Amino acid sequence: MMQLRAAEARGKANFGWLDARHSFSFGHYYDPDWMGHSVLRVINQDLVSPGGGFATHPHANMEILTCVLSGTIEHKDSLGHAEQIPAGDFQLMSAGSGIRHSEYNPSQTEPLSLLQIWIEPNEHGTAPGYQQKKIEANPGLTLVASPDGEAGSFRIRQQARVWQLQLEPGESLTWALAGRHGYLQMISGELTANGLAARPGDGVLSRDEPKWDLVATSASQALLFDLP
Repeated sequence: MMQLRAAEARGKANFGWLDARHSFSFGHYYDPDWMGHSVLRVINQDLVSPGGGFATHPHANMEILTCVLSGTIEHKDSLGHAEQIPAGDFQLMSAGSGIRHSEYNPSQTEPLSLLQIWIEPNEHGTAPGYQQKKIEANPGLTLVASPDGEAGSFRIRQQARVWQLQLEPGESLTWALAGRHGYLQMISGELTANGLAARPGDGVLSRDEPKWDLVATSASQALLFDLP
């Protein structure tokens, strides 16, 4: 089964300094039909105004992956990290038994655009951790996160894999899933997934589809989630 999560149907939040779109229920946005997909709990697309950001706040027992699309994040946390995360970099916080952090847009002129993803872990109460990597948008599929950190990817505490997809117009590939659930989050461009058309901001989910045939109708970038 394949299903489209249209960009315009997502939840919305605007606090002046933050313009957010929520693929699943989050904060003040609640939709009982969209509470997550398998262990994928949150996909937020955030646009943060110059100088804006999230003050120090806690997390626990969640794998939090951030993809910076444009601009830079200034990150500080209770583990002692103080980092700048530029466009093209990914960050993974394994919240475990607990972590506190802040995220700001340090620029006074340029907005910050990012995707933040929450994946439920298969272990609770573990030691918190922090990782940061630049992951090149290579042609085809590039592994971003996996249970064992294979191919230089982030190691996440779940039987899930996250891939970065890059296709040029007319290119195609077949994505074979190890798990029962799949999810695609479009970043840019247009493509079809098993014949279902997806545009920027759209999501596509599957249940019990062992493979997806992906065909780009324009230069396309997306994140793919192979979930238990």
